[in-house]
Amino acid sequence: MFNTTLTKNYVKHILSAKSRHGTHSPFVYQLVDEVIYDFKDKPAYDKAENLRAALLKDERTIKVTDLGAGSHVNNQRTKKIKTIAKNALKPKKLAQLLYRLAKEFKPGTLLELGTCLGVTTAYFSEALPGSKIITMEGCPQTASVAKENWDKLSIQNIDVKVGNFDDTLAEVIEEQPKLDFVFIDGNHRKDATLNYFNLCLPKVHEDSVIVFDDIYWSKGMAQAWEHIKAHPDVTVTIDLFWIGLVFFRSGQAKQDFKIRF
Repeated sequence: MFNTTLTKNYVKHILSAKSRHGTHSPFVYQLVDEVIYDFKDKPAYDKAENLRAALLKDERTIKVTDLGAGSHVNNQRTKKIKTIAKNALKPKKLAQLLYRLAKEFKPGTLLELGTCLGVTTAYFSEALPGSKIITMEGCPQTASVAKENWDKLSIQNIDVKVGNFDDTLAEVIEEQPKLDFVFIDGNHRKDATLNYFNLCLPKVHEDSVIVFDDIYWSKGMAQAWEHIKAHPDVTVTIDLFWIGLVFFRSGQAKQDFKIRF
């Protein structure tokens, strides 16, 4: 469901975005051609999509602790799991893109802010069976369902941290020697998003990737995205409307790309 801001921003994006053929950076062209536009079905998707299907039928009710900017769809505290699955899980197309990005960049450690019911985390685990995956969730009840789901899939390389990101993120980042791949899908407010980005900066490196979700979710998120693109440490960004990719590749001309997805 679109809100007015999202609809306006989507129209603007479609009118200005390019396909891979309008992209002159070899790095970005290859990424778009071989990873972003790789829409072929893969057997590796089956586990997570079977989990999604089960969650969409789950009639259990849990109390949701929402520490972020809430939901455009349903902001009630008590929700059925199937309702959360319908409204809050990443759509199949995006979740599978995140799988492909993780598989392409092969991070030794992946940090996810916003576990939800654990479907995207399961995609990351499938892409990176030998890597360490740290996922953070503000809602204890939701995290508990996610852990139950990973147990059903016999996933063992996920470490979940439960609590308010404002209280837990700095310590989690401090414990990491470096940040290889970060997916930020948490508190959808401008100041919080910029704070998460700034906390990550000391640990990023030449090959780091930070993926921001819902970069046009609100006026504040769009402003945060503009700040991030303008940061001097950022060399390349790829705006897919639903998510934004941020790179720190030295020797790369500073460029911002809008790509239709």
